[in-house]
Formats: sequence, structure tokens, C-alpha cells
Amino acid sequence: MNQNQSTTVGFIGLGNMGSGMTRNLQKAGFSLVVTDIRRESADELVAGGAVWAGSPADVAAASDIVITMLPTPRHVESVVFGPRGILEGISDGGVWIDMSTSVPEVAQRVRAENRHRNLRILDAPVSGMSVGAANGTLQIFVGGDVLDVELVRPVLEAMGDPERIMHVGAAGNGYAVKLMINQLWFSHLVATAEVLAIGVKAGVDLEVLRQSIIASPATSNFIENDVLSILDHGDYDEGFAIALACKDLGLSVDLARSVGVPSELSSLVEQIYRRAKAQYGDLAGEMTPVKLYEDLIGAPLRRVAPDTGPILTAVA
Repeated sequence: MNQNQSTTVGFIGLGNMGSGMTRNLQKAGFSLVVTDIRRESADELVAGGAVWAGSPADVAAASDIVITMLPTPRHVESVVFGPRGILEGISDGGVWIDMSTSVPEVAQRVRAENRHRNLRILDAPVSGMSVGAANGTLQIFVGGDVLDVELVRPVLEAMGDPERIMHVGAAGNGYAVKLMINQLWFSHLVATAEVLAIGVKAGVDLEVLRQSIIASPATSNFIENDVLSILDHGDYDEGFAIALACKDLGLSVDLARSVGVPSELSSLVEQIYRRAKAQYGDLAGEMTPVKLYEDLIGAPLRRVAPDTGPILTAVA
């Protein structure tokens, strides 16, 4: 038996991210105890040997390490403090890793109200979208005690790229780093959509404009890589709903407010995202704000395959 097989990981939240993360834990040899509001989300895992638990408390009681991967801080709070929540099942000295994009308040409350229990709590939100979760290539930003980070590193490495698992400091820092990364990425998206729409409307070939930006000091990973899902495939990434993107932006602005730093640009980006959500629906993809600009210029921003004609579709 390898070391992984002797460790039982409890996992709560089997959505777009959690489903891929748990499959990789299972592939790495960890025993799994899982739960979710949708019983069917665990069918594949259970077929592979995972154990279904009826509540977060049951997950915690049967696990060496408990992981939560949930949509909002409200969901995290409910799973931890609610009836049959984690705190009812976790052993004194137990380990809880919150991998949700959230805020420190819930974990701070757990620490404050359970000091006598010596719980080891880490915040470890991720980047890499559902594709990274499925492929086990997530970037993970861990806040908490360095010894606790090393204790759970084999679990984290089963879900993420070992070279990109970063200990970012004290408890709460993981949440803050992830929120700032999301905030900057969403700002890149809005800025890129605006620039491409204006340039194309002014008569510049889309790919010529994009390559010019890439060759300039204004380049970014977003315009080099991420935007291609839209330009080539019309894919606005429905794997991450715009409602969740709006939630993340709201948390970022709230964090800025709490530390006393003005966030005028981020607040504007949040409002553009909320306008896109209102126009296209909660389940639209996280990159749907690009569509706002496409609608404004009256045509989609698309590259044409090299063997079918010009690099760029003409826009009226």
C-alpha cells in the first residue's frame, strides 16, 4: 500500500471543478468519501471505489483530510456550520482545506470558535478552469501554516501542477491572491474586448490588430491565448457561469473596501459583467462580456481559418 492509499480524503462539492479534482485524487490512489447536493454527481466516483456520505458531517468523520469546493462563501458557511456540517464530524486536530474562491471570514470564525480543537485549516483556491481540474494541472494558492501545507502537499499535487502549487503566506492569503488574479483576468477580458471591437470597427483586420498587440508592450497572456476560444470557436466558457464571475468580482471589490483601497476600475468591470449577466442570463459563460461589444459593432469577433479566406471576417 502506498502512502496515498492510507489517506482518506473527504470532498464536498462535485461541480464543474470538484468533479475533475476528485477523479484525479482517485487516480492518484487516495480513498475518497464524497457528498454533493446532487447524488448523481458521484456515480462515476462511487463506481471507482469512492464512498458516498449523506452529509458533510459524515464526510468529515470518515476522512483524514476534508476538502470543500463550493460556489460561494454562503455555501461554505452552511456546509461548515449548518446542521450535520463539517464541525459536527471532524476530529480534534483534523484538517480542512477550503479550495473555493471565497473570503477569510468563515475560516476565521471556525478558528475563533474552535481554538481548543487544534484544527488545521488551509485556504487553497485554484486557477485553471474546469479543463485544469480535469487534467490535474491546476495552479493552487495556499494560505496557512507551512507545516500544514507540507502535510497536505501530496493531496494538492494530485489535483494541481506540482510546480505551480504556491504557499502564499498566512491564512487568508490564498483567498486574497485568487481574488486579485480573477479581478485582473476579468479586467483583461473587458479591456481586450473593447480594444478589439474598436479596432475592427475602425477597419483594422482582427488578426492583424491582435498580432500587433502581441508584438507590443501591451501584450498579455489573455490576448495571446485565452481570447482564442472566442475568436476561433465562439466559446465563451460556459463551464464557468457568469453569475459566479460576478460573485468573484463582488468579493474582490468588497476586499478592496475592507482594506481601504479604492477600486474604481474593478468596480466598473464588475458592472460590465453584471450588465452581461442581465442581458444573457446567469448561466452564460464567464467570457460573455465580449458579446456585449460584438453586439455593439454588429458582428462576432472571429478569425477565419487560414484555408477558407482572409484571416479576419469583415465587420460592417
